[in-house]
Amino acid sequence: MAHARVRLLLLVTLTFVLTGLFYPLLCKLYLLLRLPFVWKASSVNAVISSHHDNFDLTFSAYDSNYTVDPALVPAILHHVHLGPDPPRAEWLTARDACLRQHPTWETYLWTDHNASRFVQNHYPHYLTMWESYPHLVQRVDALRYMILHVYGGAILDFDLACKRPLDPLRQFAFVAPAANPVGISIGMMLASPNNPYVGDLVHNLPKFNRRWSLLPYITVMFSTGCHYASTIYTLQPNPSPLRILSGPPSNPKLHMLNGYVDTPLFRHLGSSSWHQKDARVIKAFANVDQRLSFAAILVVLGGICWVSVMGVSRARTRVCGRDAELGGSMEEASGEWKRV
Repeated sequence: MAHARVRLLLLVTLTFVLTGLFYPLLCKLYLLLRLPFVWKASSVNAVISSHHDNFDLTFSAYDSNYTVDPALVPAILHHVHLGPDPPRAEWLTARDACLRQHPTWETYLWTDHNASRFVQNHYPHYLTMWESYPHLVQRVDALRYMILHVYGGAILDFDLACKRPLDPLRQFAFVAPAANPVGISIGMMLASPNNPYVGDLVHNLPKFNRRWSLLPYITVMFSTGCHYASTIYTLQPNPSPLRILSGPPSNPKLHMLNGYVDTPLFRHLGSSSWHQKDARVIKAFANVDQRLSFAAILVVLGGICWVSVMGVSRARTRVCGRDAELGGSMEEASGEWKRV
């Protein structure tokens, strides 16, 4: 009976200690893992449609001279390429196609030469964190949020070859394409300067800056990537100005940028140059109900924690039992000595 009380007390104590130690991590995990469960409700009114927005999702109704008045997004086109290696030839060709489709837009190419100076000038308190990201793509992702927050405009991945101008989308304060299976893609984003949501993407970077050991794909997606951006999206108090470019009910994947695809706006080269081995394993579950996948993850994590706690508890009980036996033996020996 005494051993059971000791085990229960130890279990409760360890639970409180572990909860206190890991509470910040648990909060972040909760916010990240809840995405599949809340995304539909968070984004249902944000999807651009022909019915509510009088918008042609095929873009065939918009010619190269189409203009928006008033335009909430400035006519600025951004591309980011960091690292010592020059852009691939096909990426340069893709960017040239976008420049041809936007001849009157102001264009920026962000490289190591001007990116560090930009961060130092506009976000000096984030410079150390930004430079210490373990994966180059994290620096690219974080930089694109900072650039959009300061300048606004459109920012595109290097592997997107434009087929049409983006001008029709400038009527919305923020636009990003839908991602598979949930969330938004950050490969294309349009935003007004000082957009509150983009500001939250920047300001929450330190909070979600964590390395997930042996899981580089998860590290990127949870700290700066699409999953991070989608999670912050669900936390917005007023998501109505944030619009999602998807497709009609008959073809909801019309604008998704997954792999080698042709959408009404882009020819996507599907590079995914930053993906590593764990990405293939994780993406194998893309067509599985994500709520089930994340529920399984929670069960596994909970099981690991429970086994760890019970293991410590059993070890403690064994130690207490040995101490009790040793104490009894010493008392018996003492009694025998006294009798002699």
